[in-house]
Amino acid sequence: MKQLDEEEVGGAVGRSPPRRDGPGKVTGRAKYLDDLTFPDQLWGRTVRSTVAHAKVKSVTFDPAFDWSGITRVTATDIPGENVVALIVDDQPCLADGVVRHCEEAIALIAGKDREQLEQALLHVKIEYEPLPPVFDLLHSDVAFKKYKIERAVETLPEIFAKAYRIVEGTYKVRHQEQMYIEPNAICAVPRPDGGVTIHGSMQCPFYIHRALQRLMKLPTEKIAVIQTVTGGGFGGKEDYPSMLAGHAALLARKAGKPVKMIYKRDEDVAATTKRHPAVIKHRTAVAQDGTLLGCEIDVVMDGGAYCTLSPVVASRGVLHAGGAYRWPACRIDCRVVMTNTPPNGAFRGFGVPQTMFGIEAHMERIAHELGLDPLELRRKNALELGDQTPTGQELLWSVAAQEVLDAAVAKSDWHRKRHLFESEVTGRKRRGIGLSLALHGAGFTGAGEVRLKARAGVELTPRGCRVLAISTDIGQGTETVFAQMAADSLGVNFDDVEVAIPDTSKMPDSGPTVASRTVMVVGGTIASAARALQAALASFAAERYGAEAGQVTCREGIFYATVPDSPAERPLAPFGAIASAYLDERGPLRCIEQYAHPPGIEFDEVAYRGDAYPCFAWAATVVELEVDLDTFEIKLDRVVHACDVGKAIHPVLAEGQIEGGTVQALGYALLEEHFYKEGRVINTRLQNYLIPTSMDAPVIESVLVEDPYPHGPYGAKGLGELPMDGPAPAVVAAVLHAIGALVPELPVTPERVMAALEAAR
Repeated sequence: MKQLDEEEVGGAVGRSPPRRDGPGKVTGRAKYLDDLTFPDQLWGRTVRSTVAHAKVKSVTFDPAFDWSGITRVTATDIPGENVVALIVDDQPCLADGVVRHCEEAIALIAGKDREQLEQALLHVKIEYEPLPPVFDLLHSDVAFKKYKIERAVETLPEIFAKAYRIVEGTYKVRHQEQMYIEPNAICAVPRPDGGVTIHGSMQCPFYIHRALQRLMKLPTEKIAVIQTVTGGGFGGKEDYPSMLAGHAALLARKAGKPVKMIYKRDEDVAATTKRHPAVIKHRTAVAQDGTLLGCEIDVVMDGGAYCTLSPVVASRGVLHAGGAYRWPACRIDCRVVMTNTPPNGAFRGFGVPQTMFGIEAHMERIAHELGLDPLELRRKNALELGDQTPTGQELLWSVAAQEVLDAAVAKSDWHRKRHLFESEVTGRKRRGIGLSLALHGAGFTGAGEVRLKARAGVELTPRGCRVLAISTDIGQGTETVFAQMAADSLGVNFDDVEVAIPDTSKMPDSGPTVASRTVMVVGGTIASAARALQAALASFAAERYGAEAGQVTCREGIFYATVPDSPAERPLAPFGAIASAYLDERGPLRCIEQYAHPPGIEFDEVAYRGDAYPCFAWAATVVELEVDLDTFEIKLDRVVHACDVGKAIHPVLAEGQIEGGTVQALGYALLEEHFYKEGRVINTRLQNYLIPTSMDAPVIESVLVEDPYPHGPYGAKGLGELPMDGPAPAVVAAVLHAIGALVPELPVTPERVMAALEAAR
């Protein structure tokens, strides 16, 4: 496993300087949208459907109510296309004639008095003609998208016929709420030129920009989208802000005034997208020694009422359904279907936590049924360099499955504790230790990055440079790591790099802040642009100081020239002096680069064959817990999470990503579950939708494994989603070790533990 030396790393990368957004957030100086007030601003609210599926016969604004001073908008007020532009044009910005889920937006109102708006909502009358709803994903006959991955399927019948054991299992996962600290928040400000400026909490400003072009029938130059300080996203602010921005823009256009819309917590939970529920069925042929011979996997995901991002969520899910293992033969099917529930969308992991739970829980079932050590079962079958994935992708670099297993096992004292807990058979509490192995593709699938043509860059300042990228910092530390990579690539100090606020009117489109691509794809493009900026300044410095062209470089804020016929260098001038002279003599200097995809990466999106991702990140998770055999409650004791990140640009932030993702995944494993009544979420508050608190979090130990990816900046690859994939199946594995029963669905509640134990008996 290659390690980068200090020279390759530079002055900022690989260290942990204070995060750029830290002081403002700690002191309260950071301004979220709710802290901002715009001149003559109105507040907006949404009139929503109370039924899951119906024709809308009429919308009546009660004439007995005083509507003066209140702006009203329905679908008839939309100047462009009534659509939330994304993948498929099936979701209206405002329902027109039919509703397909509870909480669907039908009309909008805005006014200065927020209490008056609450009363006004009660005076909008909607008459419905009910239509039959579908709530069960297994009973839906409408598929948004279907996928099939096949590898040597002609041999599957023979493989299953000769297998030592055929192991079958069905695994279920449910909705999960992103539960970001700051709810969805947008303000639309109308402009004198007839355009609109959007300020708000978001992940993907250009998503909003493109959606508004169609909704508002405006040219690109008449729309600006500016990110405000954002209190978390986790995918929940990838596509939904396009809906909210459309609502605010429509109200602002009609009122001629700024309109701010900030959801209350219950509205945000009830109406916005969530993680897709799924049912995953496995049928696996296994040799007596545990070698995996072949598999059939069937995945069904619930997309909700509209398509949103379901095709790409299902795509990533099916591509990871076989886990981190070799499959000589396989058939993997996936479909994502429509139900009359609020649409599901992006959530950290993007389909992988669902299918990774399926394969890892199934590996535990295989080990349990064959009497094999679950660690050795994984070691025997884990992918290695030169192996091929189910799509036929040959793994050419940065494959760290064995390394993360080694790191997690060593740190957790796996072998000793496994035997120790098995010997503890007295009392009504049982301890268990379980593990999982996961992989996660970094960046967009297939040719996604090639089609996107992401662009990012830097511009010269008197002290250093300013980073220009639309990628948003939503709490993960983007501003900090971008500054680190730009500083080292330019040859200046970390403090001499600024990061511009994302603004579609001023920034190149570096693509959405999703898919574990920010550091690897956008960061790498920024680093390339910073090197181009240094080259331009070095040429200028060489000309100015009479040095030989191509022999000038900058390190730690000083330009040096190579001394002819000598290993020595002579200092020319500080960076600031060269930068100021350049700006005075030649004017502004901006370097914009386009992301360069690694050569030879090819993926057939019809056959679903080839290189799905340029590389994968790898993780192993070990969970220790205790099960109470009287109450069936689970108490977490310790989690060890080893993640291969390629290169940790900022080790403290990387560990923070691992710890935060681990806690979020433990909530998915043990606590978080939405309950529906006739298609409507009935637990919409933090009092009844439980997420882990600091009191619930066990000891979490993060282990950074670095197997550099040669086409990533400084060897880095994606990390953000990876920690979400492994903890849930590791919990199930630990419960199985403790009580001898496999819980095949999430969350692992006391009721499900009791049912699994009774079934095992």
